[in-house]
Amino acid sequence: MGEIMTSPFEVIMVIDDTEADMYIMNRIIVKNNFAKKVLQFSMADDALEYLRENEMKGAELPQVIFVDIHMPKKTGFEFLNEYDGFSNRLKNQCKVYVISSSIHESDIIQSQENKNIIGFHEKPITMQFLENIVSGELKAVS
Repeated sequence: MGEIMTSPFEVIMVIDDTEADMYIMNRIIVKNNFAKKVLQFSMADDALEYLRENEMKGAELPQVIFVDIHMPKKTGFEFLNEYDGFSNRLKNQCKVYVISSSIHESDIIQSQENKNIIGFHEKPITMQFLENIVSGELKAVS
């Protein structure tokens, strides 16, 4: 392998209602030293609440948010509708990536049309996907 790299991100947020998916994402993130701290939320409302409470505390805000599309109570797209109401300061710091186990064309189109979404990725996330985020190769939804 290579030398141990420092984490490119301080804080990232994962919003996913599936425990197994959350576990896998967390393992890949930790194993690849992608972030120092992983905030895990199984419900979009709890994640929104966290962002509201920490909106003015830059250090507590995630630099990357992975959000699942299909969740009970509030979908990833509904989360993003509310997320759009946050300050530009917050939105400029947080880069949102949609993660989904099912790739429906309508989901991809909706992701491409949402200015707050940087990228779309099918589950599970991979080391290559994380590396692309770090290198800045994921500028737009593919």
